[in-house]
Formats: sequence, structure tokens, C-alpha cells
Amino acid sequence: MLGCPNYQLLSLVLILLLTTVDPSSQESRVKSAVFLSPAFVLEPGSVSNKFYYNISFPKGHIAIKNFDAEVVDEGGNPVPLYETYLHHWIVVRYYHRKGVEVTKFHDDLGFHQSDFIVKRNSGICDRGLPQYFGLGSETRKTITYVPDPYGIEIGNPVEVPPGYEEKWLLNIHAIDTRGAEDRLGCTECRCDLYNVTKDEHDRVIEPDYIGGLRCCYDETRCRVKDGFQGSKRSLYLKYTVKYIDWDPSIVPVKIYILDITDTWKKPEKSTAAVARHHCQIEYLVESCSSAVANVDCTHTKKIIVTFPSGGDVIYGVAHQHTGGTGMALHGEDGRVICSSLPIYGEGKEPGNEAGYIVGMSTCYPRPGSIKISEGETVTLLSNYSNAQRHTGVMGLFYLLVAEPSPKPNSILHSTDETGEIVILQNAIGALAAVFGIALLVGAAVIYQRRNQRDQEGYESILM
Repeated sequence: MLGCPNYQLLSLVLILLLTTVDPSSQESRVKSAVFLSPAFVLEPGSVSNKFYYNISFPKGHIAIKNFDAEVVDEGGNPVPLYETYLHHWIVVRYYHRKGVEVTKFHDDLGFHQSDFIVKRNSGICDRGLPQYFGLGSETRKTITYVPDPYGIEIGNPVEVPPGYEEKWLLNIHAIDTRGAEDRLGCTECRCDLYNVTKDEHDRVIEPDYIGGLRCCYDETRCRVKDGFQGSKRSLYLKYTVKYIDWDPSIVPVKIYILDITDTWKKPEKSTAAVARHHCQIEYLVESCSSAVANVDCTHTKKIIVTFPSGGDVIYGVAHQHTGGTGMALHGEDGRVICSSLPIYGEGKEPGNEAGYIVGMSTCYPRPGSIKISEGETVTLLSNYSNAQRHTGVMGLFYLLVAEPSPKPNSILHSTDETGEIVILQNAIGALAAVFGIALLVGAAVIYQRRNQRDQEGYESILM
């Protein structure tokens, strides 16, 4: 019993050593929840573009760390893009007035607008693109991890207006291309293949609008080959949310979405009215001339905008459609803030479908190393191959930005060849920590041996 204090001291030092050098200690706090959307029913050529309100979502004041999704069938099997093309899915945060009844899953609001308040991301579009999360065909191989110590804060009761509660909305736009006469044309929503002359709001479609969202709305049909027979089936969006309970050590990030079709122009005079960010969402890429068809057929679209607020860039990724060759965001001084390139599939299995964008590369700058200043002028570039015409394409850029840090963090985030997140500790800091603990261990051993000489009959646990 005389040796117990020494044993306890040594145990304490060993515990300190283990908890200090164990890089997975924070990961143990992460919780995971898997959900299925309501079923959407498709048959060859059909389109589903519905909105589902009050979807299943983690509750409480939490920080989102991952949001992944994919289309599955009734058996839970992944569905390949060449059968069901996932044009896009988005998840929107909103506040719903308590006591107001509404169908849980509905394709229209069904209640007064004042009962429904959209909690948009931080910008920069004035209308459209309100989502917190969302991707398209690239869903399966695009990393969405938010690195420590950051998180997307939701569920803070202080932010919810009195009399309301926080809920989530899901929009899924899927096109069944089994037996399609022109599979690419169907996924690019070419109007001639859908045989429509009016959009979903009963507005006449102009002759120069060749293809896009106005032609492939909910319940429309793309032309299939004569005589093709295919079954009607129920599909689901399976989404996995990883999160941790909120605490003061988590650094919140803001979500920004830049759109290459933004028509914003910088006012010529400081006294001029504030210019609006009208984001058109989609655009047309015309084919290049036959003279350069086999040389360098690249269509580049560029916009210049000012960033509304400053901070450290924590994460970045682009969203493009088939034909896309990458996007890049540059700072005012020409530096590359983030460049995101498409990953094209090469096979038939889900997640590797040949000819489709199955992933986008992501940016994980060392926290504090890439900053955007408030009001900084940034340039966004979107490149597409225009060896052939592409209709209804997109060029969105997602950024997670945190409040400026006083100095660069010691953790470097990158992706390895498998797409997994790699976290490299600063070597000097790590060595200093280990050296300090080694001194503690040494001190404990010396103290114990000295104490042993004064206490007969005690056998050291280190001998």
C-alpha cells in the first residue's frame, strides 16, 4: 500500500501520454445517422423533381461534419447513373410555425408563406441556391468532410424565431434514362427530346431556349427507343449525416455558393444603388467550330464578384455537369484560392459509370493559410469541353469559410490517392509534446526509485 501514490502518479502520466498522442480522440465524439427519403417512382423516360418537407434529420444543437447521399432501390442497392441520372439534390434549412399543419412530404408549400421562413446559406446569390447541402451525379466520390475543429452549426435555439421550429426540406431531381433514345440529351434536358413548349409555370418556352431545367420538370418524359419496355420502380435518396454535439471548442463555418451565371456588376460609383446577385443557375455551351474541334475545344466562362465577408477558407468544391473540365477561384492578387476538377467514371458499377462525372476534387487548405478579405474582388472560372454542344450546364462553387484565425493552425488537411482525409500534425509541436511527457515519465521513475530506497519490502512495478 505504501507504493500506491507512486503507482497512481505513473498511471496518470501514461493516460496523459495516450490521450495526447491519440489522433482519433475527437473522432470518438462523431455520431452517424442514416435516413431514406420518401420513395419517388420512375419508369423509362420519366422525371421526378419533387420537394419533401420536414424530412428526417438529426435534432439538437449540433455541428455537421459530413453529409453524403446516393440513390438506392427498394433493396438498398445503389442505382447506376446510366439508369437513373441524379441531376441534383439539395437540402434546405427552414423555420416552420408551430401548430400549422402541413403534409410531411409535399411538392408544394400548402400553407401561407409567413408560416415558412427559409434559413439561407451566407450567399452570395440574392435568389435561388438557398441550400446548406447539395450535389449531383458526383455525389458518391465527392468528399464532404468538415475538418476539426470546424463544423456547420445548426439547431441553435437562439437563432429560431419565437413560435417556430427548425426543419429541413429535400429536393431530388432524377431522370430515368433506361432505353433513352439520346441518354446525354435526356440528362441535359434538351427540349426537343421532352416535347414540351411550356414550362412548369405554364410559360411559353422561347425558341432560343434549347435545353435546361425548364424542359425537364416534374412528371415530364424524355423520348425512349421504340418498343423499349422497362418496369416502374420506387427509388430513394439514402443520406448519411455525421455530426457532433455543439460545444465552445467548435469553430463555426459559413456556407457560400458562387454561381458562374451571376450577372452582378460592380457599381461604377460608390453612391450607386447596391447591385443584385441574379444567379441564372444554368447556361448553354455551344460547340466549337469544326476547324478547332480536334485541337483545343474549351469553353471558358468567367465572372468577377466581391466577397461579402472575410475569413479563412476551410473547404472548397465545384459542381459541374457532363463535359465539365474544372473550375477555379482566384483572389484579387491572382492567387488560386481553390481549384476543383471532375472525376469521370470508367466502368459500369455505381460510382464509376463511364462518361459521367462521379466525383469532384476538393480543397482543404491548411487553416489560416488561405484567406479572403471582406470586400475582396474574386474571379471564378468554369471550363467545359465544347467539342459538342451542352445544354443546361452548371458552374457552382461551394466554400466553407471561418472567422479569421490569429495564426495558421498546426493541422494540414489534404486528400490521398484513395480520397481519404489525411491529417498531418505539425512535427515541431508533436515532438515538443512527446518530449514534455517523456520528462514527466522520467521524473515519475526517479521519484519512485528514490522512494523505494526508503521503504523496505516494496517491489517496483518497473523492475
